[in-house]
Amino acid sequence: MLDTAISDPQPPEENGSLLATPLKVSAALMASALASACGGGGSSTAALTTGTPTPGAPATPVTGNTTYTVAATDEEAARFLLQAQFSASDAEIAGLRNKPYATWLSEQMAVPPGALGFDWLNQRGYDAINSATTYYDNTYPGDYMLWNQLMTSTDPLRKRVALALSEIFVVSLSGLDFSWRSHAIAAWWDMLSAQAFGNFRNLLQEVTLNPAMGYYLNTKGNLKENVAIGRAPDENYGREVMQLFTLGLYQLNLDGTVKLDASGNKLESYTQSDITNIARVFTGWDFDQTQNVNTLEPVNNRNVPNTVFARLPMRLNAANHSTLASTFLGATVPAGTDGVAALKIALDTLYNHPNVGPFFGKQLIQKLVTSNPSPAYVGRVASAFNSNGAGVRGDLKAVIAAVLLDDEARGPAGLSQAGFGKLREPMVRMVQWGRAFGINSARGSWKMGDFSNPATQLGQSPLRSPSVFNFFRPGYVPPSTALSASQTPAPEFQLVNESSVGGYLNFMQGVIRNGLYVNGPDVPQNASNASNGYDITAAYTNELAIVLDAAGLVKRLSLLLCAGQLSAVTQTLIVTALNATPLTATSTDSAKRDRVAAAVLLVMASSEYLIQK
Repeated sequence: MLDTAISDPQPPEENGSLLATPLKVSAALMASALASACGGGGSSTAALTTGTPTPGAPATPVTGNTTYTVAATDEEAARFLLQAQFSASDAEIAGLRNKPYATWLSEQMAVPPGALGFDWLNQRGYDAINSATTYYDNTYPGDYMLWNQLMTSTDPLRKRVALALSEIFVVSLSGLDFSWRSHAIAAWWDMLSAQAFGNFRNLLQEVTLNPAMGYYLNTKGNLKENVAIGRAPDENYGREVMQLFTLGLYQLNLDGTVKLDASGNKLESYTQSDITNIARVFTGWDFDQTQNVNTLEPVNNRNVPNTVFARLPMRLNAANHSTLASTFLGATVPAGTDGVAALKIALDTLYNHPNVGPFFGKQLIQKLVTSNPSPAYVGRVASAFNSNGAGVRGDLKAVIAAVLLDDEARGPAGLSQAGFGKLREPMVRMVQWGRAFGINSARGSWKMGDFSNPATQLGQSPLRSPSVFNFFRPGYVPPSTALSASQTPAPEFQLVNESSVGGYLNFMQGVIRNGLYVNGPDVPQNASNASNGYDITAAYTNELAIVLDAAGLVKRLSLLLCAGQLSAVTQTLIVTALNATPLTATSTDSAKRDRVAAAVLLVMASSEYLIQK
């Protein structure tokens, strides 16, 4: 059975009466948020890696600007945490208040990686070859794995950076169509997590040789030229590795501004000739099948391989690799060069291109801090990419520190600047909700699926981009807004329309109050049975403890969800809506949970929450 034949979990009808009125208020707040935001603001590949830090290299010194080094208030601590990870709990805020931001970053970067997504799939039995479950042909285990990783990981800084990387180096689970696609996306995710604090050169190599990327952008099985039949190497990866992963379309100054010729025209960073030539380097690579063990699935009389290939770097088949000379971006691969050596030349050339620091650095700023960083901010991050202070290029620890510790990220000026900040992505809001309020899967199912439907769900789901261009373009400008007049990008608004606004509100109303309804939480497969129910719920322990104090509850939610940035007007509006339904100490637990849920929903629909400052 394929994914398309699997129905979504169907919860029973909700009475929803206590949340009906708050929903109307939240819709108004959401509309206000959107208006406000739019208006203001084969052979071994070991030889490939050279000139990059070895495992025994000294730890990167985490440094930043010196103006704002310590969180002076809980609000400042929460603001930093919500940029650096997914949530700001009481304990996390208290822990950060006791140390400089740079010290916290160093400690978090030293936290060992959490459990691997690939291993979680196997522990849940998703590697079983069975005609009844056909996990090898389904993508839903990959969704469960990803949400579990984001909701429960013990290394949230690493996972937040990995999620940002997944939107720059894009592979979509929706675009994978081969055996064990969920295991392949798990191996991709594990790779991004492992490389999050490493070196960009290593990351670029791992991205290039990863089997999921190989399939997604056609490197897998890419054949050399054949003049007799008119075949040329596939250019897909060669184009996108330059356009999307390293250089961008135009030559850049260190501060990310575009270089112009004497006539004021933008200078392109590569040509069609560069694409055609570098494409030869990416021929001859294919899945590493050397450890395959096939099992006959008798119902469909089909040989199914084991999952090992999905986590192995692709392997070179020299017979399929082009040995023609290739010249691109000022570098040359001589004729007859071995495929491994040719790939090294290509990756080293891309890695050392002057565009990479500002191109990659600006996107990381956009993903974590603000959609429109100043050129000076981009320049400081690009400088950290070019050298970590010890002469090492591409050190991601130094780049992340430069992004998060910069005065532009930490200073209070951004809180009052209309153009500063970013729209929180729906999937990040979802993870924040879960981690902030103690989400748990009672039976360990973590059956959180593909929430990409904008009309009925979030309109976004991790590693489910509709194309290699991500969910939204980094330069997207919302049309017919004040931003369009000044051509000011607001990337995440590419997800926003009438359908997605209503879909988000309606979906979150049910999730916040009741949790996620799960089919068959006692079994790993997507199957409906007698155990159907709300297996994944939030605890709200601390919120229920103060539920009678509506003002106190809203103030707490303001801190946890948006770093204390709810205005007095918005807080009053929400408190008034909550108090419209009286609550006493003798009220039922259900009534108390209704109030907490209504408060959370209203905050998560407010402009001060939706726009991260």
